[in-house]
Amino acid sequence: MASTTATTFHFPESERLKLEPYLPPSSPPPSRTHPHTTLTFASSLDSLLSLSPGTRTVLSGSASLAMTHYLRSRHDAILIGVNTAIADNPSLNCRLEGVAGYGGEIDDKLHGQPRPVIIDRRGLWDFGESSKVFKLAKEGRGKAPWIFTDRHAVTGERRRVLEEAGGRYVFLDHELDGRYKWVKILGRLKEEGIQSVMVEGITIAPVWLGKGGVGVSPEREDQSKEVARLEGVKWIPLGDDVVCCGRIAG
Repeated sequence: MASTTATTFHFPESERLKLEPYLPPSSPPPSRTHPHTTLTFASSLDSLLSLSPGTRTVLSGSASLAMTHYLRSRHDAILIGVNTAIADNPSLNCRLEGVAGYGGEIDDKLHGQPRPVIIDRRGLWDFGESSKVFKLAKEGRGKAPWIFTDRHAVTGERRRVLEEAGGRYVFLDHELDGRYKWVKILGRLKEEGIQSVMVEGITIAPVWLGKGGVGVSPEREDQSKEVARLEGVKWIPLGDDVVCCGRIAG
């Protein structure tokens, strides 16, 4: 059994119960064509995600970080975009006490560890054996990533690093605008056996980032559409942060 480390998180049962209504069901409906999807992000009081594009900005407090790792333990996969992969060199594993590599048994299934999924259509992520996610995979403290990309973006050396760690490329056809449709991404994940995916953390940190920061919301392409609204909203204080839970209405 692997020993726990100083980076292991504890998330109280009382807090877990508050989140349960929003988490993936133990038995997903067989008719569902896409995984249960949880969208999470951390923002400042002025609704910004980072100080500037490509700049890693730590917003979450320790209690919110513990919650994030609990959420990771409850999902089959954790998904990020290539810009986050480049800026953060993320671990994309779960450090909750009791999961594989952090007090739990290290085996082929790696119980409690989500599968990292990176959306990198053009192959911009210059990863290697020293990247955190690959080091953790080799240590049995996380899984190697699946990278959604175009076939022409794959290099031999990166393929070797990825596959030797237990990861792989997933090829998708992009749209005319050069993007992947979310319905295709989620549908492919479902085909690959992923029943739930966490798109990374919503916590609101007690800070202001100011002008020039990266905002939460993209521009609306169709001004005639109704605004996106949450229903079943619950606000949960966690340390100095506040978590907003809800479901997309409609």
